[in-house]
Amino acid sequence: MKTLIKNGKIVENGNELTEASIWIEAGKIFAVGQKFDEALFEQVYDAKGQLITPGLVDVHVHLREPGFTYKETIATGSKAAARGGFTTVCAMPNLNPVPDTAEKLEEIYKTISKEAVVKVLQYAPITEELRSERLTDQKALKEAGAFAFTNDGVGVQTAGTMYLAMKEAAANNMALVAHTEDESLLFGGVMHTGKVSEKLGLPGILGATEASQIARDITLAKETGAHYHVCHVSAEESVRVIRDAKRAGIHVTAEVSPHHLLLIDEDIPEDNGFWKMNPPLRGRADRKALIEGLLDGTIDCIATDHAPHGLEEKKQSFLKAPFGIVGSETAFQLIYTHFVETGKFTLEQVVDWMSVKPAEIFGLKAGTLKIGAAADLAVFDLELEEAIDDKKFESLAVNTPFVGWRVKGNTLMTFVDGKLVWSKEEA
Repeated sequence: MKTLIKNGKIVENGNELTEASIWIEAGKIFAVGQKFDEALFEQVYDAKGQLITPGLVDVHVHLREPGFTYKETIATGSKAAARGGFTTVCAMPNLNPVPDTAEKLEEIYKTISKEAVVKVLQYAPITEELRSERLTDQKALKEAGAFAFTNDGVGVQTAGTMYLAMKEAAANNMALVAHTEDESLLFGGVMHTGKVSEKLGLPGILGATEASQIARDITLAKETGAHYHVCHVSAEESVRVIRDAKRAGIHVTAEVSPHHLLLIDEDIPEDNGFWKMNPPLRGRADRKALIEGLLDGTIDCIATDHAPHGLEEKKQSFLKAPFGIVGSETAFQLIYTHFVETGKFTLEQVVDWMSVKPAEIFGLKAGTLKIGAAADLAVFDLELEEAIDDKKFESLAVNTPFVGWRVKGNTLMTFVDGKLVWSKEEA
C-alpha cells in the first residue's frame, strides 16, 4: 500500500522547519519531498503544516504485564506510548513472573505480538528474580529477544555480581542498564534529603545513594569493557562522575527523565504520593546539572520511566505510596513547552534526545527519516495549547502531578510501519 503524509514540516538546523511530505510504501519511507501527486496513493493523511518527526524512542517504560495488569497492560501502555508520539518502547522486567528465563521472555513476546500497537522491546533481568545473586543466562535470553539486561527498580547491590554480569554482557555484546541505588545508604528515605523533607518530617534520600553506585559501576565497566547505561540520572554528583567517565573513554551512556528536568523538591506542595518517584525530585543544583549534562553530551537521551500505579495506591502519603510517575503521554509536550518554547533547547536537540540518540546508543533500527527506514513517524501540533487531561489518557494510570499544566506539542498522529496507530481525531 502507498500512503502519503502531506503538508508536514521537518526540523533542521536547530529550530528551522522545512516543508515536507512523506511517501510510505510497504511500511517503509520511500521518499521525502515537498509535494507528490495524491492520485498515486491509496491513503493520504494531512499533517496540516505541523511537525513530522521520526517516531520517538523510549528506552525506559514499565508496562506491568504480566503480574500487575491493574496498573497497566501491554495494550494500554503501548497505546499511551502511541498517544505520546512514541513508536518504540523498551519495557522493564520487574514483573511477575520475572522474565529471567528464555521461556518466560518468549511468553511476554507472544502477548506483545498480539496486543502492542507500537514496537515493544523487552528487557531481561541481570539476576534471577531480580533480588538474587544468581546471574541469568544472558546468551539464552539474548536469543529469546532480550533488548538489554537490567534489575530496574532495585539495582544490583553486590559489586562482585555486577562485575560478573558486565563480563557476560560484554561477551554477548549486550548493554547492561543500571538502576543505581545503594540500599545501605537509603535509611528508609522516601524523598530527597533537604529542607522540604525536613519540613514535611519525612526521611530523605541522599544524592550519594545514586552517585556512589554509579562510581562503582563505572570502575567495573572500565575493567570489563561493557556498555554501561545509567537509568534516570537525578543527582549533580552523578552527572560529574558520568562526565569524567566519558572523558576517560569508558563506554557509559545515560538517560534523564522529564520530571527531573522540570521539577525539584521545592515544588512538592504537601505529603502527597503523586509526587513520590524514584529517584526522587532533587534540588535546584541537581536540576541545573542535569540540564547542563544534556547540553554538553554527558547525558545522552531523555527517557520517561513511565511507571503506572493504581489510583488508590498513589493517593497515600509518601511513607505508604509506591514510587513512580506516568510519562508516556506527556513527555514530548512538557519538554517542548518548557524548554523549546523558552529557548533553552532547540527543537532539533529534543528530537535528537528523544528519538535519534536512544536508537543510536542501543543500535536500534529507529529514530530516522532516511529512505528505506521503517515508517515509524509522529506528527505534533506545535501551535495549539491544551491542558494535560488525565481523563484523556490511554494509560490505565493517572499518577502524575502534571495534570492541568498547559502544553503545546500535542500529538496529532502516530504511525508504526506506515500504519496509523493513534490519531487525535479518532481518540
